[in-house]
Amino acid sequence: MSLEDELLEQRLRRSSEIEALGFRAYGQRFDFTRTIPQILAAYGAKTAEELADKPQVRIAGRVQTIRRMGKAGFMHLMQWGERVQVYVRKDAVSEKEFALYQILDLGDIVGVDGYLFRTRTGELSVHAEKLTFLSKILLTMPEKWHGLEDVEIRYRQRYLDLIANPESQKIFVTRARIIASLRQQLEERGFVEVETPMMQPLYGGAVARPFVTHHNTLDMDLYLRIAPELYLKRLIVGGLDRVYEINRNFRNEGISTQHNPEFTMLEFYQAYTDYQGLMDLSAELLKQAAIDVAGSTVVEYQGTKLDFGNVRRMSMQEAAGDATLKGLALVEAFERNVEPKLIQPTFIYDYPVEVSPLSKNKATDPAFVERFEIYIAGMEIGNAYTELNDPQEQRRRFEMQLAMREAGDEEAHQMDEDYLRAMSYGMPPTGGEGIGIDRLTMILTNSKSIRDVILFPLLRPEGEIGIAEKLRRLARDP
Repeated sequence: MSLEDELLEQRLRRSSEIEALGFRAYGQRFDFTRTIPQILAAYGAKTAEELADKPQVRIAGRVQTIRRMGKAGFMHLMQWGERVQVYVRKDAVSEKEFALYQILDLGDIVGVDGYLFRTRTGELSVHAEKLTFLSKILLTMPEKWHGLEDVEIRYRQRYLDLIANPESQKIFVTRARIIASLRQQLEERGFVEVETPMMQPLYGGAVARPFVTHHNTLDMDLYLRIAPELYLKRLIVGGLDRVYEINRNFRNEGISTQHNPEFTMLEFYQAYTDYQGLMDLSAELLKQAAIDVAGSTVVEYQGTKLDFGNVRRMSMQEAAGDATLKGLALVEAFERNVEPKLIQPTFIYDYPVEVSPLSKNKATDPAFVERFEIYIAGMEIGNAYTELNDPQEQRRRFEMQLAMREAGDEEAHQMDEDYLRAMSYGMPPTGGEGIGIDRLTMILTNSKSIRDVILFPLLRPEGEIGIAEKLRRLARDP
């Protein structure tokens, strides 16, 4: 039997010991009075004299440290990324509760009733008067679980990362606040949140390879959406003039520090505006999101201060430094020479028509379209344009994409007859935009990899014996 299996068996025996004391190894509801972060916020600055009235608290959390000293001892409980010390004395709790304290393992989850005080060293602590066991840990926490650094374990076992690294918890709380900020800002401007299909008979709205699935009852292939764009624009045709969706997209492409096959976008459409109007709106959205989550328009990313309150604007030709370049040559030169250097928030506008099948042409130069992308820290985090609303021109664009597909471009756009039909009922002048939530979160949380900001990124199978199989073996061979 391996050391890991021996430790698992030891924990299972300890579960029996806990139940022999009259506790449940996997306990019941426990109503705490405040979370540990709330207690620290309310009492963290109070002196020992100010705590003389012994404020009563009821807390719950995971045991992070234990220090036993005969008839008394200490432990730290962790909840929501913050911890508080608990003082356990034999004559202050029941006999069985002190016995419980003696057999607790790191990682167990317990509840504590008691009062707040400061120890001789000045640490805010809970003087325990009652212990309640809530859940038994069976697997041993990693040796350095107070700061788990193994990237593979952090991504593959995110629950372990969240337990061990309070900073990881903060990243995902911040991610939620970013989404909440964007949602609130759009709704204050009259946008309506909607939902569109994730499984689509035709994929579109972006240049990407899809994942394919099959519906058995209808006996038809479907595609996981690569973008919700064409459905959202159908709603614009239907009279919903301002719509948005915080959506999951799926693209059957490579994986990198900036790419995950499943990712989150904010996509929104506004009738009666254009890409210039969306530039103004985007600058406001980004500025306020930074203020809401960082308290300032200036944030630090990988050692560089980024100013979300000052977004630069330049055409692609200006950025590339060559007014003679057009078409794919311009895009290639921009991506190779300019894109990695766009560190400060920047809008790059006016793109060649060849790479923008759904965008409206510039009236002054039909070789370009009214489109812009948002770049921060060398990454593209947003894409927007004045929507093409001429159904005949849209058909020509689709046909151009089909020709590219026949020439071997697997990512070229498909023909969508129903979307053309919807456009034929009349779509008002419209601006549409998508902002990558994952990359924006990377920047606003100073995270190097997109995997740091996705709770469960896609990984290769690990190929080892799982805990269910180990428990089964132990049950079979006690």
